[in-house]
Amino acid sequence: MSLKIKKGDRVVVLAGRDKGRIGEVIRMMPKDNRAVVRGINVAKRHQRQTATQEAGIISKEMPIHLSNIAIADPKDDKPTRIGTKVLDDGRKVRFAKRSGDLIDG
Repeated sequence: MSLKIKKGDRVVVLAGRDKGRIGEVIRMMPKDNRAVVRGINVAKRHQRQTATQEAGIISKEMPIHLSNIAIADPKDDKPTRIGTKVLDDGRKVRFAKRSGDLIDG
């Protein structure tokens, strides 16, 4: 299955305690239908001391389900659906259906 959201995209949270917030996708998990978004769904986690890291309580972004996020429209940062089209030079690009602006192009 081809996912419409990719690493590096700006997304808007549609549901949950972070509803309405905008962040950048750090990591995609296509098998689980989840994504990790910078600054969204942050939880406190206890961490054991290792050779490289100190022990303590750290804040960590947890995965969020893809149904709860949508691409942010480049024009006004509101949620939008995604379409694809082939340009004259043969490139296949994604565009925002809300405004028609290209997302990666």
